[in-house]
Amino acid sequence: MKLYKQNIFGQALFIKKAVIIFMGHISHRRYHSFNTLEIEGSDIIRNLPDHNVMFVSNHQTYFADVAAMIHVLNASLYGNKNHLRHSFFYLLKLKLNIYFVAASETMKTGILPRIFAYAGAINVQRTWREKGQEIKRDVKPTDTDNIGMALNDGWVISFPQGTTKPYKPIRKGTGHIIKQYKPIVIPIVIDGFRRSFDKKGLFIKKKGILQSMVIKEPLEIDYENETVEEIVEKISYAIEQHPSFLGSLSKEVLLQAEELNKKRDFWEY
Repeated sequence: MKLYKQNIFGQALFIKKAVIIFMGHISHRRYHSFNTLEIEGSDIIRNLPDHNVMFVSNHQTYFADVAAMIHVLNASLYGNKNHLRHSFFYLLKLKLNIYFVAASETMKTGILPRIFAYAGAINVQRTWREKGQEIKRDVKPTDTDNIGMALNDGWVISFPQGTTKPYKPIRKGTGHIIKQYKPIVIPIVIDGFRRSFDKKGLFIKKKGILQSMVIKEPLEIDYENETVEEIVEKISYAIEQHPSFLGSLSKEVLLQAEELNKKRDFWEY
């Protein structure tokens, strides 16, 4: 007989809770003091079932994005309407079956990522990139199985572009998982994190930045008849990362985005 409760991946829940509370108190001021996080759509969170929910979002930093989402999801369930006040209280009443998809190599880059992984990381192996190099390899079946296990147990946060670079294509693996497990899919659009934090999202780059997180209504998906490509395109529109959105941006913004991508390619290399 086990002496303590574990989640589906064998992690001790009391340790997971302690990690989230500790990291939550450290990170809270990043979204409610040094910078301001503007939230929209918290009511949607409170109406979701306990499991088989997938959140899909654009991605701007390695860790600050998902940390903010863990804050927002728990605050919303606690009863906060589009704000993160009273952090001490909502962090004590955590939903412990929240998981997030993360690249294995990212979660092994230091002690802080390894600690943060205990907050609910589902480590997956990238099939297209490793150590800054373009590669091509098959999806590990265990990675898909682990995401399916997490969906069956609770909620999963996913960044389907698989990169922090804006307007990159959605990975088809996300579409296959949605077709197979038929989760409720909630799009989230974030902004301001790239300006607030360093690339990893561990250090504050600039204070006084307005961050935003918009939680949208569940996507309408015909799991049986829609193709993976159609689901992927639907997600790209929902999280505002479809190439057509580039047409609405000014030339100056496009040049800044291109320069940012070049710099990120250099440092990843």
